[in-house]
Amino acid sequence: MATKTEFQIEKAAPIFKVLGDKTRLTMMKLIENQTCCVCEFVEIFQMSQPSISQHLRKLRDVGLIKEERKGQWVFYSLNHESEWFGLMKSILEQLPSQEDKLIELEKNGTRITCC
Repeated sequence: MATKTEFQIEKAAPIFKVLGDKTRLTMMKLIENQTCCVCEFVEIFQMSQPSISQHLRKLRDVGLIKEERKGQWVFYSLNHESEWFGLMKSILEQLPSQEDKLIELEKNGTRITCC
């Protein structure tokens, strides 16, 4: 029979597995204080929309992010109701800011192209 500690480790392992990817970790840092649309991630990472959507699905499936539809667009933000939000917040505080990527989008006029 698994102990409570073993159970918590079993539940945490998929979270760390998902966050083990540089792109997903960067996405989390980007949406730390704001929402982002798929099209913005496509521009930032220079990846296809299906690839970006796959990364976002993995983050959503473990409950770290939530999505909100606005018309035909979907915006992503941190899931503050997640049981892992405290852990996620601690991890994100240790990472360097990614604001430069959003500032670059604004300079290029692509920050809010889909809104």
